[in-house]
Amino acid sequence: MTRALKVVVFTVLCPGLLLGQFAPHPGKPAVEATPFAPELVRNLEALRDAALASDYAYGQLAYLTENIGARPTGSAQADAAARYVADAMRAAGLDAKLEEVTVPHWVRGAETAELVEWHGKTPGTTQKIVLTALGGSTATPADGLTAEVLVVHDFEELKALGKKVAGKIVLYNEKFDVQKATAGQWGPAYGEAVQYRAAGAKAAAELGAVASLVRSVGGADYRLPHTGYSAPAGIPAGAVTAEDAETIAHLAQQGSVRMHLTLTPQLLPDVPGYSVVADLKGSEHPEEVVIVSGHLDSWDLGTGAIDDGAGVVIAMGAVQLMKQLHLQPKRTIRMIAWMNEETGSRGGQAYAKTRAVDAANHIAAIESDLGAGHAMGFDAKVPAAAITMLQPMAKVLAPIGANLMSPSTNDVGADISPLAALGVPTFGILQDGRVYFNYHHTPADTLDKVVPRELRENVAAMAVLAFTVAELPEKLPR
Repeated sequence: MTRALKVVVFTVLCPGLLLGQFAPHPGKPAVEATPFAPELVRNLEALRDAALASDYAYGQLAYLTENIGARPTGSAQADAAARYVADAMRAAGLDAKLEEVTVPHWVRGAETAELVEWHGKTPGTTQKIVLTALGGSTATPADGLTAEVLVVHDFEELKALGKKVAGKIVLYNEKFDVQKATAGQWGPAYGEAVQYRAAGAKAAAELGAVASLVRSVGGADYRLPHTGYSAPAGIPAGAVTAEDAETIAHLAQQGSVRMHLTLTPQLLPDVPGYSVVADLKGSEHPEEVVIVSGHLDSWDLGTGAIDDGAGVVIAMGAVQLMKQLHLQPKRTIRMIAWMNEETGSRGGQAYAKTRAVDAANHIAAIESDLGAGHAMGFDAKVPAAAITMLQPMAKVLAPIGANLMSPSTNDVGADISPLAALGVPTFGILQDGRVYFNYHHTPADTLDKVVPRELRENVAAMAVLAFTVAELPEKLPR
């Protein structure tokens, strides 16, 4: 989800910045973009305006999150959601099918913790700690374990402790940089903190720790635990709230702190899961494909509204509008609701593996996986010449403020990254993520966090980009 945030103004109103950025040689001008045909511009404007007036996507999101609920990989809800989306796409007039993929099935068990010893403790008392298990965590004994908590801030500090780590519960107290996120650098802020969630347990286990905890990775301090995937390390792994991490850190400065920890998740045998693949067939080149997508699975603490029910319905809304307006793209536009992004991206990997021989016919892939905040444009892992070809699209998206293009050498979507590795041009919707990590992977990831107007903007942006690429006289360069 972390993306390069180097942004270039993608608009004909400031062509010097865009073209100067992508000049083929120092001191030489870039190639001017070929104007779009008037009919294409009219169709793109019609898509934009229809998206801004439609509540189709919001209605679909309400059903996914409130009627079906959380959709963890391997769950009955994930299967129900896949069938629901496929049926909805068929109802919209697309050729939809379920593509089976074998997925992991991790289930959350009991998760409790309390401090049982600390300096100044009142006899007969404990202090409750609010926490959640991380995906990939193993279980404590059924009645829990009790050990001293060792507070560290980074991997270097952990490594320096060496043998002192053995038999301890390690707590990584790395703070999410709220100021950085608020200033627009939410990707780097998340990346700096999430490394301890992803790899902390493994590093602690290698030094003999009996469990690993991280300070929740996010920006809202409302005693919300923040789950996510942690590389399996053979020890229990969890996330405590920011407030509880502070309490433990303060007490540890005064003396030994001991915790009783109970986490009882289970990793069950792999099961079948389903990605949804729905085609709006192209009129001239049906074998050539432009993907619009989001991932259907979610974590189980909330209902997966911003991560990533929103991405799924943005893609659904884009193709539904094309059918509603009777717009037949020259190339096939394929809506995909990916399964298993959160715990391994097996859906995206399986899709790319089975289409590797046909990768040349995948013209572009677009993914939405940063919530539903105001759409500002796109992250683009494409050659400079591709952005030049798309430049006239900026006039259509400028009225809704979605005319930025952020060229990236990094992957711009987890599920489409295997396609990028095959040379397919990839795009991620660049959304306002300043508050996204307040709710991401927490119990507060619910429908009320989605602003309908901003969701409509995202549908407009995805629809306009997808239809543009599907209609271009030439394929995007790879």
